[in-house]
Amino acid sequence: MAQPLPPLSRRRLLRGLLAAAAVTALPSPGGLARAAEPLTRELPGTGEALPRVGLGSWITFNVGDDPVLREECTAVMAAFFAAGGRLIDSSPMYGSSQATIGHALERLEAVDCVYAADKVWTSSPAEGPAQIEASRQAWGVPRFDLLQVHNLLGWEGHLETLQAMKAAGEVRHLGITTSHGRRHEEVERIMRRVPLDCVQLTYNIVDREAESRLLPLARERGIGVIANRPFQRKRLIRRLAGKPLPPWAAEINATTWAQFILKFIISHPAITCAIPATTRVDHVRENLAAAREPLPDDAMRRRMADHVRGL
Repeated sequence: MAQPLPPLSRRRLLRGLLAAAAVTALPSPGGLARAAEPLTRELPGTGEALPRVGLGSWITFNVGDDPVLREECTAVMAAFFAAGGRLIDSSPMYGSSQATIGHALERLEAVDCVYAADKVWTSSPAEGPAQIEASRQAWGVPRFDLLQVHNLLGWEGHLETLQAMKAAGEVRHLGITTSHGRRHEEVERIMRRVPLDCVQLTYNIVDREAESRLLPLARERGIGVIANRPFQRKRLIRRLAGKPLPPWAAEINATTWAQFILKFIISHPAITCAIPATTRVDHVRENLAAAREPLPDDAMRRRMADHVRGL
């Protein structure tokens, strides 16, 4: 089961929402009532139970210093936490996204609500520690829960840094990432050679290459998996827009295409969580609602994939 927010966190989140009451995009205090807790899955070997839907920040949170857009992102994060979300993912590559997250965490007084997942992204391993520290300051967190080597850039040197940080208690978990379905052979080699807590890769109802080798290997090696690009950066949602859900989607309580896709992803036994990004409060609530029973079994997953393939 997901770990509920401690009472102090709930009070702080409420105070933050009250302090931001002048911003119409933020939910009212009455809207803070938490929905049914989302389903969780343990990050293997860590004892860390994470809700199966997290929050990405690529593009959506890259809003610079625009005060209106920053508060819209703050509203998204407030709704995310209220719906039981925890894992938020970012990177130095994502422009102002880290600072946007930090702004929202401070405004909501919600540092103790988040599982903070970020990345190191520089070709020089010597520059890694300074970049990580700058990222930590942007978030305003005491330490990251998960640090990942972004798209394998300088991965050998950076993993040495992350391993030393983990041993010193400066980060809790470490991993690597890839996206666009690329470099899977290299990811596989690293997974076999290096002790990792987590890998992040592209996986959704149509991009399924990871099923052949990487997802089985993750289960074998006890490595968590974060699924990025669940909606192909909206392309998949746009492709399905206007097409009716099959009537049997009701069997898994999927009421939208987004929920249909997310339920397919998070029902795979190797996937720890998916990280859709959004700028809309209603969408973040819709996404978190996908992380509830019932989830599809193997037969239903095949039926779902076949249906989407045929559209």
